[in-house]
Amino acid sequence: MSRLERFAEHRFVGTRDDMRVYDCDDESSLSVVQQRFADEGLLGRNLVQSFAPDTLAEARNRGFRPA
Repeated sequence: MSRLERFAEHRFVGTRDDMRVYDCDDESSLSVVQQRFADEGLLGRNLVQSFAPDTLAEARNRGFRPA
């Protein structure tokens, strides 16, 4: 299973502009976030966040909600 290039070690990746978290092990969620990376330049604008520990609970703890 593929993940985002710069976040290959992270299952959950959040976008700070809308505070959504994406599960990169889910193909539909991964395709949505890959499209947003390409179209909106989220990496260049520093709007991407990973979590440690890499869990959905930690993402929610930081104010992100599932996409």
